[in-house]
Amino acid sequence: MGRSRYSISVGKLLIILPLIFMAIFYFFPLFRIIQLSFSEISDWSIPGLKAVFGKTYLLKVFWFTFWQALLSTILSLMLAIPGAYFYSNYNFIGKRFLSIFSMLPFVLPTIVVAIAFQTFIGPDGVFNATIMKIFNLKEPIIEINQSIWFILLAHVFYNYSVIFRIVTAFWSQIRQDVHEAAATLGAGPKKIFFKITLPLLKAPIIASSLLVFTLCFCSFGVILILGGPGYSTIEVEIYHQAVNFFNLPLAAALSLIQILFSFILMALYTGIQKRASFKMDQNLVGICEQKVSSINKKIVLVLFNSLIFLFISCPVLSLIYKSFQSEQGLSLKYYLALFENRNDSLFYVPPMDSIFMSISFALVTLFISLSLGLLTAYGINNQKNRVQYFLDPLFMLPLSTSAVTLGFGIIISLDQPPLNLRMSPLIIPITHSLIALPFVLRSLLPVIRSVPQNLKDAARTMGATPVKAWYLVELPHIARGLIVAAIFAFTISLGEFGATILVARPQTPTISLTIFRFLNQPGNINFGQAMAMSSILLMITAIAFIVLEFNRKKRTGELI
Repeated sequence: MGRSRYSISVGKLLIILPLIFMAIFYFFPLFRIIQLSFSEISDWSIPGLKAVFGKTYLLKVFWFTFWQALLSTILSLMLAIPGAYFYSNYNFIGKRFLSIFSMLPFVLPTIVVAIAFQTFIGPDGVFNATIMKIFNLKEPIIEINQSIWFILLAHVFYNYSVIFRIVTAFWSQIRQDVHEAAATLGAGPKKIFFKITLPLLKAPIIASSLLVFTLCFCSFGVILILGGPGYSTIEVEIYHQAVNFFNLPLAAALSLIQILFSFILMALYTGIQKRASFKMDQNLVGICEQKVSSINKKIVLVLFNSLIFLFISCPVLSLIYKSFQSEQGLSLKYYLALFENRNDSLFYVPPMDSIFMSISFALVTLFISLSLGLLTAYGINNQKNRVQYFLDPLFMLPLSTSAVTLGFGIIISLDQPPLNLRMSPLIIPITHSLIALPFVLRSLLPVIRSVPQNLKDAARTMGATPVKAWYLVELPHIARGLIVAAIFAFTISLGEFGATILVARPQTPTISLTIFRFLNQPGNINFGQAMAMSSILLMITAIAFIVLEFNRKKRTGELI
């Protein structure tokens, strides 16, 4: 009883600092957004929310945000479900590699994905240039630049792996004897699928689809870069209203609407995912070991894997190739240009400095989010169950809030003493830590809960202090989870774009902001430097992802 009371009291103390962090950097900015959205707009003298629904073009923005997210989700489902079928039911050569490779797009920064597609199927992309050269054509065969198809392709590329990974994890755990019993009773493969398999997969399919819909609904970088001026989601409109028009009340009203939609979607996702996890726990038997015996299935499997491999690798390889291609052929011209100040500007920040700056911000983010994540995970783990059910989703709230909305809330709230951080470089890693905290918590909480209580009790019985017992017993057990959490925090900070574009100052550009700056300037040299910077960010992210995958233990269908 004494130890239990001690653990609860320690848990209460551990959770105080993360709660203060959330109160200052999440709930207070959220309150300011709500407050500002109901303020008066000087031009119209009506509340911000009324202005939103009084503008026809904003209603069109809402409609576009919804239907592009829905269509992106449907296309991702159409590609992911066949892959989930093969990967959950059969073993084949290269399965482990292709499974890991398929997750690469999801961890890539959105700005890198956007430029990768431009270099692959843009007007001057590798695909069009190759076809024009082979068939001696004068015009590109694919002209989808700044079109909805460009956006949809990038969204499917980015989110296919979300549905694929979640559904595959659940599908591979369905008991095979259930199928065998149905077949013995005369049910054919189609009937078994629609009557047994599909009902079991209904919850994970809906949950993963909701997650993808939410990600596409909050899409920013892909729409801003690939969509051009003709397409705008709520996220992009918040940015335009805040930065281009400085209409803060209208931007706040749009942010409030975005928050409400995101909360509803994430609440639905969380509820369905919990039901899916419970249902599948009753059917765990491990991954199926069947080999592909049918010739037709072998052909389909080879074609499907080839399609996925090309779909993922071609944009990535095109980006790397184009970053080395200049008018004189392959060269390091664009990479060397990153060290030059061609305009002799006194306020010029060399692009290579932004790389070191980004790495510095990422390391600070890693320290802040990992420290807060550890305190939060132990604080939640030491609470009573009813308190855990409240605290766990509380710290996941930043995940259901778009990055642009988070950035906007921070710049309008932290601009007065004693929290005047608007001009401080520290605001960037703080914002990144807020975004990374849910991922860090989801990486740490399961491994902390899995530490056997008898090992901790044995260490204390032998006279070890709580600190020494944690260092000798718990730390080795949770080390892998710490590595995964650290890599998540580091890569999220490196590639973060939506919030950073609002909170960063000109003298503190990150890699993603430097890339965006190059894209907004005319000339081949600027686009070339954007490709070079994107390739560097791609390689750093890819290396971090590989390390993450080899340190991640096999889990159920939860993505985070």
